[in-house]
Amino acid sequence: MTKISSIVFLFVLVFVSACNTNVEKYTEIQSEKGKDHILVGVFDGNGAGAISVIETIEALRIDTGIIAFPISAVDIQKGELDNINVLIFPGGSGSKELNNLGQSGKELVIDFVKNQGKGVVGICAGAYLLSSTAGYPSIAMASSIHIDRKHYNRGRGLVQFALTDEGMKVFPELKGKSTFVQYYDGPVLSQTDSIESDYNEIATFVTDIHPDNFAPEGITPGRTFSLNEKIGKGKLFVFAGHPESTPGMRWLIPRIVRWVSSNDMISYNQKWIRPEINIKPILFDKKLRNEEKKLFWKLYSNNSEDVIAAMNSLNAMRSRPAVRWNIGLLRHNNAEVRSNAARLIGETEYTYALKDIIQALKIEQNSDTKKVIQNSIDRLRII
Repeated sequence: MTKISSIVFLFVLVFVSACNTNVEKYTEIQSEKGKDHILVGVFDGNGAGAISVIETIEALRIDTGIIAFPISAVDIQKGELDNINVLIFPGGSGSKELNNLGQSGKELVIDFVKNQGKGVVGICAGAYLLSSTAGYPSIAMASSIHIDRKHYNRGRGLVQFALTDEGMKVFPELKGKSTFVQYYDGPVLSQTDSIESDYNEIATFVTDIHPDNFAPEGITPGRTFSLNEKIGKGKLFVFAGHPESTPGMRWLIPRIVRWVSSNDMISYNQKWIRPEINIKPILFDKKLRNEEKKLFWKLYSNNSEDVIAAMNSLNAMRSRPAVRWNIGLLRHNNAEVRSNAARLIGETEYTYALKDIIQALKIEQNSDTKKVIQNSIDRLRII
């Protein structure tokens, strides 16, 4: 065989293997572990935010009875929905996710829930996608509509919500607690006029979201923030905010999966249940967005004290993207910066960075920093 032929052969072999990866993975999981686990596909087609997919899968890892992995529109066309119990549509763009699914994909998802009796979850964009808003591209499965479409991009930040009595049944750990999650232009939901509706309001908005007065006052408070319902033989759950991106609240996602898959509501390690770490809403108006931007630039400062101060300020304002910036700061030349990065990664439960922080420990020379890194590793380990 010539050198060129060998290269071509290897390329084809790698290409074919890559194409078969998902199918083989699902088959292996189904045969070896699937009987005792809840299998969850997180949609990662066009429109799904890459970070939202990652953070949703990481949140699901809190529950050792769940196995989660990305599932594409192509996988759905190949029949992979038959091999899972729950499908999650994450944050991103609901209309783009629908476009990527296509009409036949939409029909397969509806059949997956209504006829096969399985579960579907919509987070933020996924909640837009699953709702039944007239004139908006959607799967139209939930008996909800989103109102005030003109101001759909109403803002971001940490917002407060309140659980209803129905919500307390799903999340009893939050009884008597003030509850906050990250929010990024999520839908403001209301019930349709459908007679067949099984609409169960799980939570309502508390925060009036109108930074810079872009949206009118008084639209969000009291409106539906989360709901669940039975759809044919299956179940549906939507959430306007981002629990998967909120330290202390990420466990809501695996609990939701257990509800839609009709599995037992197991308890989770208390280290994940920390609603008390947030005490007030923080909305990113123009002033705060500008401050956030300046703080990001300070992370490049040659003065380590300035870097640490910026890191802590970003954490205090609950900047959602700042959590990921801490990963690169594990590789800073200053030991105190590295320590602070490790501490913040642990406190924010960023389990996706576990491989980074384990490597940081292997090469760390400073004994004090090593202790901080090890503490964060222990904190991030699921078991």
